[in-house]
Amino acid sequence: MSERWRNWAGDVSCRPRRIVAPATVEEIVSEVRATDAIRVAGAGHSFSPLVATDGVLLRLDAMDRVLDVRRHADGTASVRVQAGIRLQRLSDELDRHGLALPNLGDIDVQSLAGAVATGTHGTGARLLPLHAQIESIELVDGAGMQCTLEAPGELHAARLALGALGVVTALTLRCVPAFTLRGVDQPHDLATTLARLDELTAANEHFELFVFPHASKAITRTNTRVDDVPEPPGRATAFARDIVLANGALEAVSRVGRARPAWIPSMNRFATWAAGSQVRVDRSDRVFASPRHVRFRETEWAVPKAAAARTVRDMLAAATRHAVNFPLELRFGAADDTLLSPAYGRETAYISAHVFRGMPVEPFFDEVQAIALHHDGRPHWGKRHGLTAADLRARYPGWEAFAALRDRVDPDRRFANVHLERVLGA
Repeated sequence: MSERWRNWAGDVSCRPRRIVAPATVEEIVSEVRATDAIRVAGAGHSFSPLVATDGVLLRLDAMDRVLDVRRHADGTASVRVQAGIRLQRLSDELDRHGLALPNLGDIDVQSLAGAVATGTHGTGARLLPLHAQIESIELVDGAGMQCTLEAPGELHAARLALGALGVVTALTLRCVPAFTLRGVDQPHDLATTLARLDELTAANEHFELFVFPHASKAITRTNTRVDDVPEPPGRATAFARDIVLANGALEAVSRVGRARPAWIPSMNRFATWAAGSQVRVDRSDRVFASPRHVRFRETEWAVPKAAAARTVRDMLAAATRHAVNFPLELRFGAADDTLLSPAYGRETAYISAHVFRGMPVEPFFDEVQAIALHHDGRPHWGKRHGLTAADLRARYPGWEAFAALRDRVDPDRRFANVHLERVLGA
């Protein structure tokens, strides 16, 4: 019997015909030409069933090297990287060259190709998602041919493609000189913070907040570039802060809330109080990302930035009705020109809602989706949502241009699965 594949959250699984771990582009070409159904798995951090297949599943873990670094006069560099490299290892390799990615999300265990294919982003009202740094994409298309996409029209479509255009083998990214961040987490009054979002996002290069249902305070996070030398914590300090206090406390509070739903309001207020304040000064990627060991399910919606406060208030009200004991997260991004980017053409607020494992998901996520759609929301491609291609087409002005590129590079839909047929059409 073939091996079963599961995602990180454990709620999506499949039993492919074969799981293959190619180490070369030639092996990928051979696999593509030999099968009519193929998908690629990264680290499995998507909550949507993007990877699930009964055909061939490729794992690109062996293709994880930095291939070339070309420096530019302005201090930036074009870095060619194999698609299977994990973001954490990529950051380590870039640091050896005195380079960094300009922005990252709060998890860095994803594969590079998987992260850009689903629209992974950090926060910063003037900053773009990870996929916007791509200068060229090398892939094996539906005919088993190697090709490089680098013309602007192609890149606008291919940077975020859900794995629907082929097997990405390498990407070239524009990177910046390495920098240090000072990260500050502090509790602040929720109502006041929501009223000051424009001010806070303008004053801070990276601003976000977390807020538990039933809590009157939000935990705000600001990351600011500084000239200081990084001060990484010792192993004991990092373990106590990130594993014991952050993940351990959240796991304990979530378990209590799952067992005693009537206690959730008081437990959520306690979790906000226990989070307290902290300051970190470290290498940029280490401040951006944090360990995530507590398992949950997630939906995320991108709404116009002007609708951020209203949407958060509406989603918090829904969370209190559904006994949710996990926080909402609010982040920001600049307008993007990638055709399927949730931030396409508009300044954006990203709002994530989470449910602890073992607790009811659908009623709450359904209401969150209805709220997001009311505020002109677009779903994060790697998170849970219930929309179809018919729903999504109207929300993306560049939909037909993306479909045209897909028809050209994979006319036989060799890289499709049930989920892609739902969200992109057959």
